[in-house]
Amino acid sequence: MLSEPYAILIAVEIDQVEALVAVVRGGGFTRAAAALHLSQPAVSRRLHLLERELGAPLFDRIRSGAVLTEAGKAFLPHAEALLASMRDGVEAVRALEGTDRGAITLALVGTLASTSLTAALRGFREAHPRIQLRLRTALSDEVSALVRRGDATLGLRYGADPHPELASVTIHDEPRLVVCSPRHRLARARTVDAAMLAEDAWIGFPSRPDSPAEPSMVSLRQCLAACGLGDAEIIAIDSLTAQKRMVEAGFGLALLPESSVDEELRMGTLRALRVPAMRVTIPVVMIHRRRAYLSGAARGLMAVFNAKPMRRMEHGRRSEPRRSS
Repeated sequence: MLSEPYAILIAVEIDQVEALVAVVRGGGFTRAAAALHLSQPAVSRRLHLLERELGAPLFDRIRSGAVLTEAGKAFLPHAEALLASMRDGVEAVRALEGTDRGAITLALVGTLASTSLTAALRGFREAHPRIQLRLRTALSDEVSALVRRGDATLGLRYGADPHPELASVTIHDEPRLVVCSPRHRLARARTVDAAMLAEDAWIGFPSRPDSPAEPSMVSLRQCLAACGLGDAEIIAIDSLTAQKRMVEAGFGLALLPESSVDEELRMGTLRALRVPAMRVTIPVVMIHRRRAYLSGAARGLMAVFNAKPMRRMEHGRRSEPRRSS
């Protein structure tokens, strides 16, 4: 006779778990029903059955939607892991058809699309036309969440993630530049002492109270603190493009990935300041779940990221900031 935990496991069905996760990710029953192509009563029934098997309510129903109970919060990561494991199983079976086909979802920080990574991905797609490569952009902590949940096979983010479920490999170190408007008072200075920037505001990615700080923001704060500028105003902007436009308009300075401002430096809409005390890099890290099944296609894409030519291309960039004439 099976013990109680195993009996509950057998009684819980995958579609019930899918309903729970869909409600959480969709923010309510209406969006969950649409995502699952079900009616709201059908979603509610699946959750009711799941709650009955677990012996605890998973949601508090309130006027504005549904909020996870403590039991729901405790069960959610296991539900996500279960669905991720099922997807791994499906991929393992499909991989028997061959290593040059299938689908890979890659989650990455949007600013990385401005690096040589774009050319590497294009080369991979052209070399493996039967592999469907899906891309999702997010902030670093969101990239990690997508990989942990199994919504992405691989992730590229800034900074290592110490989560025990994730394996991390640094693929290169991205140089960062201090950039300013071409009308900035120091735009044509040959070298800038950090103390000369004491009156300037800075522009960076926002930090959310419910998640770890974005590594690029951590890097900015650490750099400012090390230069005696820890009290500087930081304007939070959640888009790289918007950050660059704000700097161009003179609202502040920014510490941005070198490869993401190539075009603006060439066009002269941004200037790079030579600030010796602010020569920093930030690691770009590839992540995947430690226990995930990695298909031949996924391993092939990982090999592209780990390729020495790609690393040389990144590290071969000039270490000194380029200046517009």
